Amino acid sequence: MTVANVPVGYGQLLRENREFRILWLGQIVSLLGDWFNLIASASLIALLTQSGTAVGGLFVVRMLAPFLMSPIAGVAADRYNRKHLLIITDIVRGITVLGFLFVRSPEWVWLIYVLTAIQMGGQGFFFPAKNSILPDITSKEELGAANALSSVTWSVMLAFGAALGGIFSGIWGVYPAFMVDALTFFVSGIILSRMTYTPPQALGASDHSLAAGIQQYVDGLRYLRGHLDILVISIQKMSNSLFVAGAFNVIQVIIAEQYFTIGEGGGVSLGILYGVTGIGTGLGPIVARMFAGDKDYRLRLTMLAGYVISIIGLLFVAPLLSFPLVLVGAFLRGFGGGIVWVMSTQLLLQLVPLDVRGRVFSTEFAFNTLGAAIAAGSVGALLDTTFTLGMLITVMAAAVIVPVAVWALWTFFGTHEKVKVEASSG
Repeated sequence: MTVANVPVGYGQLLRENREFRILWLGQIVSLLGDWFNLIASASLIALLTQSGTAVGGLFVVRMLAPFLMSPIAGVAADRYNRKHLLIITDIVRGITVLGFLFVRSPEWVWLIYVLTAIQMGGQGFFFPAKNSILPDITSKEELGAANALSSVTWSVMLAFGAALGGIFSGIWGVYPAFMVDALTFFVSGIILSRMTYTPPQALGASDHSLAAGIQQYVDGLRYLRGHLDILVISIQKMSNSLFVAGAFNVIQVIIAEQYFTIGEGGGVSLGILYGVTGIGTGLGPIVARMFAGDKDYRLRLTMLAGYVISIIGLLFVAPLLSFPLVLVGAFLRGFGGGIVWVMSTQLLLQLVPLDVRGRVFSTEFAFNTLGAAIAAGSVGALLDTTFTLGMLITVMAAAVIVPVAVWALWTFFGTHEKVKVEASSG
């Protein structure tokens, strides 16, 4: 039995909390599916179109689709059974990914964008439902570890899922990769179906009419407008994606395809890049949490450090002197970005009440995907101009000073919400 007010470790959480263990395993497999086909689809588009804009367009679609779904997804997470939402989105995405097998010539490239929009729209439902369900199945003492492990898993699987997909497609081809990808979603749905979950009474008691849904969404926006601290925290993932991660996703494709090519279309080198980034995103939050625990102010300070580490990582990559040096930069970029991601999620879990949690997380995810879409589209277009890749990465590193300054000012001088759930850091 968990001792009151004493934070639970990761191993203890996985051993003792069956429902979280099942959710975590399902999340791993589902996230593997989300990112396994990234490199395969990007490589296929690059091969069929030879266009940086077309590759950038894929990342725009991957990020814009969840953004467009966020109003519906947030309301759904606050009014329907969250477990059922997770399973349904897995099934829909598994069926959708099989459609990639039909893209065999340039005139069918448009289908990749359509299917990607459906797949990532499903992720737009999965993410807020997964985040919202965490406090439903964990105690206050378990919540910090559950969030850290869940958030790190998201970041790591983004990188390792893409890495595995890249290596797989680079060796066996893109079409076998799409088939394996579809299978992962069906497996995830089966795993999640074994979770025992009773929705909070507030979900079942809500009015399920369309008018009520619209009103719920508007109320969620009003909540953010009336709680400036929550709003500022909610845009931090967007800042990281807009200034760093979103653009770097496109840049990695170009680095692998044109500068350090290993495997078919650079699939293996791109997979290695994503894998190293994944190690960084996994280690960053774990190291940061040793300092921050679940303490509000320390969480904010570590996020500031995360931004600075990301800048250093970009400066390592910019010269493009060697693949090992690029990998060091990718690791540091992931290390810093992972800190911003996990610590901002932990702050929201501690500050946001149950009745608006789904809408806040879906809005946060919408901000994040919109920032990533803008960054990916802009970088894709700039790569088709006279901008060199090194120049572009250097400008990115300089631009990150903007979110660093904004977050530093808010951390030191802003008015912060009072923490509702805060475990001792031990």
